[in-house]
Amino acid sequence: MSRTGFYTHPDCRKHEMGAGHPECPERLDAIHNRMLVTGLADVLDQREAPLASLADIELAHDRWYVASLRGMSDRIAEEAAAGGPAYAQVDPDTAMNVHTWNAALRAAGAALDATDAVIAGELENAFCSVRPPGHHATHNKAMGFCFLSNVAIAAKYALQRHNLKRVAVIDFDVHHGNGTEDILAGDARTLMCGIFQHPFYPYSGDRDPASNMCNLPVAAYTRGMDIRELIELMWIPRLEAFQPEMVFISAGFDSHRDDDMGQLGLTESDFAWITLRIKDIARRFSKGRIVSCLEGGYAMQPLALSVEAHVRALADL
Repeated sequence: MSRTGFYTHPDCRKHEMGAGHPECPERLDAIHNRMLVTGLADVLDQREAPLASLADIELAHDRWYVASLRGMSDRIAEEAAAGGPAYAQVDPDTAMNVHTWNAALRAAGAALDATDAVIAGELENAFCSVRPPGHHATHNKAMGFCFLSNVAIAAKYALQRHNLKRVAVIDFDVHHGNGTEDILAGDARTLMCGIFQHPFYPYSGDRDPASNMCNLPVAAYTRGMDIRELIELMWIPRLEAFQPEMVFISAGFDSHRDDDMGQLGLTESDFAWITLRIKDIARRFSKGRIVSCLEGGYAMQPLALSVEAHVRALADL
């Protein structure tokens, strides 16, 4: 059996935000189909995402915020049963349906279960093909298609429940992971390295809010080789000095050159290269321990091909 886990759950498909929304269930279908046709599904350790506990979610999120999400989910169910609206709008881009809360619990649960499995040595690393994504969800606010910060929850969980001393979070996405940053900024046990298009939504990240942040904002139309050079110059020395005991990845593939969500110029080979550089750090300092969670990526074929490249690099295939 492969030492790379692949987590998902059917509940993650049930969350949707209306016809034509880019963050749609078909994203997971595209990934799933690519895993099947390439044979990767047969060599990965396939696992179902459990439901995250509220106690673990509250390691990263405000208790009242979590309660408000649960309450909104209950109201949607009651109103829909009475013939009311099927969605509750959270912000102009983000809505909940009756299945959203459960899907969010599965997405966070995948990251947590993968963390347990990797620390226990059952897996070397894992990729969580889950939605909704998480890196825009702050300590007390849903935004940008995100409700729970899956990677930040898992990072806090590794520190609090497994008593790790240092964990790194790598965020590559066309958008700045402002939610993860909000939760982790100032926590000296963490180092967050991010690269993203700027200026662009959520219009943050051009300055590091704390010494444990290493943001690399890049201009529109920046190509893969330039991003590789920045990573070598800026991320790698910080990661080597930090010596993380575990690495978490917010893996966003909307920075692909064929994804119209943004204007960056990465390709599948760039995502594979980034993954291999992270693997080198993890092997040197973290016993190879990596948990990666899906963030962006909204053009179906580039998303599927990019996830394949990322997973192949994780699995040494």
